[in-house]
Amino acid sequence: MGSWALLWPPLLLTGLLGRSPGTVAQVQYCSVNKSFFEVEENTNVTEPLVDIHVPEGQEVTLGPLSTPFAFRIQGNQLFLNVSPDYEENSLLEAQLLCQSGGTPVTQLRVFVSVLDVNDNAPEFPFTTKEIRVEEDTKVNSTVIPETELQAKDKDKDDILFYTLQEATAGASDYFSLVGVNHPALRLDRPLDFYERPNMAFRLLVRDTPEENVEPSHTATATLVLNVVPADLRPPWFLPCTFSDGYVCIQAQYHGAVPTGHTLPSPLVLRPGPIYAEDGDRGINQAIIYSIFSGNVNGTFVIHRDSGNLTMARSVPRAMTFLLLVKGQQADLARYSVTQVTVEAVAAAGSPPRFPQSLYRGTVALGAGAGVVVKDAAAPSQPLRVQARDPEFSDLNSAITYRITNHSHFRMEGEVVLTTTTLTQAGAFYAEVEAKNTVTSGTATTVIEIQVSEQEPPSTAMPGGGPSEDKRFSVVDMAALGGVLGALLLLALLGLTVLVHKHYGSRLKCCSGKAPEPQPSGYDNQAFLPDDEANWAPAPSPTSDAKPAEAPPTPASSRAPGPAPPGSAPEAPAAAVAGEARSGEVHPDEGAAAGGRVQGRVVRRGHRAEADVVVLNTPTLDVDGASDSGSGDEGRGAWQGSPR
Repeated sequence: MGSWALLWPPLLLTGLLGRSPGTVAQVQYCSVNKSFFEVEENTNVTEPLVDIHVPEGQEVTLGPLSTPFAFRIQGNQLFLNVSPDYEENSLLEAQLLCQSGGTPVTQLRVFVSVLDVNDNAPEFPFTTKEIRVEEDTKVNSTVIPETELQAKDKDKDDILFYTLQEATAGASDYFSLVGVNHPALRLDRPLDFYERPNMAFRLLVRDTPEENVEPSHTATATLVLNVVPADLRPPWFLPCTFSDGYVCIQAQYHGAVPTGHTLPSPLVLRPGPIYAEDGDRGINQAIIYSIFSGNVNGTFVIHRDSGNLTMARSVPRAMTFLLLVKGQQADLARYSVTQVTVEAVAAAGSPPRFPQSLYRGTVALGAGAGVVVKDAAAPSQPLRVQARDPEFSDLNSAITYRITNHSHFRMEGEVVLTTTTLTQAGAFYAEVEAKNTVTSGTATTVIEIQVSEQEPPSTAMPGGGPSEDKRFSVVDMAALGGVLGALLLLALLGLTVLVHKHYGSRLKCCSGKAPEPQPSGYDNQAFLPDDEANWAPAPSPTSDAKPAEAPPTPASSRAPGPAPPGSAPEAPAAAVAGEARSGEVHPDEGAAAGGRVQGRVVRRGHRAEADVVVLNTPTLDVDGASDSGSGDEGRGAWQGSPR
């Protein structure tokens, strides 16, 4: 209380004691008819709160205990000077002091209670809260406590109501709030890092139970939950099939090896190479491989890091190995075991085979050493010459290649490269020998390499473009057409003679219909069976593209007779005629200049084709070296064998 409040009771008592009873009855005091008021906050009260009765000769003022700036006295009336704010001051007090000649006579108090009004929105202490949740968190666990998610409201009497709204579809299946007034976040079902690696929610708070009431205020914040993968799953050998979201039925592997041989490269297995990965891909521990059991006599070795299975020694007899292979995480926390079945079977020793008896390639005139020969059927791709073991695909990696009859070209793996600068245009024929270094079996095929000044067909300009060759007149083209027509007629006559000679007896029977003989040559362009295709990461085998048809060579452009030393041998005229007739000619095991040609007609589908075979005949070496002898006694550097 102030000094005036302490002084006025003794002064009043002194005045009363010093006067007669009649004098006391005549003393007048300040008064008000009401001393307590209620006013809602934010209300602007313009009317006077109360009238003050002030006796004559006295004056009333605000005492020091009054709420600062809250009241004013105007005349003998008390006014509220501010719009009250409950959150700032919930009770206002006016101290009224009445004085007479500077002497305190009366002290009065007037109170104003400020009523709280819902005029403030709740506030979260954050805008976005991001947390990490372990994948193996137990169900019904509190993920975020209530104290971290509570909002604050300046309206002290407000009760807050919370709602969790999913921002990620399906997230509400995993999390919920403990209660509408208790915003602790709870886990309702097991987490799955692969199904839901992260989830987002919108946390809404309202200061009224109902949504459509006035006044009502809301606030929102974002919750982001990132699932941290836990080590829950063992390694899985691939490919595997999920029985549910947690267990994958993993692969078992099968393969075969020939008896009596040690394969130089990793085994080719079905459905693919031995490969496992951490079942918890978010952790992705490296896998260590080992053979757990079944490795009789230490026949096989598995690479610790890659899982490649190789042979340490040959198997003397037919038998079956049941290998248990262990794939363990590098941290040694978890592991899995799968079975690898390897059958050792007797190899018949069949030589490798080429899917095609003739390959066609192109290379630009003037190309230097080390240039890759392109595939004539796909000029943007290198020409690949591949042989396959018909019995054991595991032996394919043991096949090596070399060119036996030409020094201008060499093999690098399955790709053909030049060895020198090519200065002469024309068609070069080279023999490629494939040798299985395990079984020592060999096979040969022929490559026709067209050396030309022109760009490959895929890069040539279209007709009428800047690069179009306009050196030939209409007369030249007519002459060329006549020559081609004559060649076509000769080819038809030759084919008729060959057909009559070899199949005349068959043509006389069966109502004049000739049977369809099966080709004796091996010319399958899709040699690999389907079951050799492996799942990634092992490369899938691809079929060789069908060679492009070589255009017939005009007779007028080539001089008859043997080729000069060091030049490319000319394709036999019969072969050219055969191509003009059927559109597809396959020299078997090679063709040489001056060679004796034997042809056969093979009906494939709805068209007849001529296969041309060059018999063993002395020829001039394509590199300039000639063989001694004459007739059928000598053998050229490049030759084939009849079918």
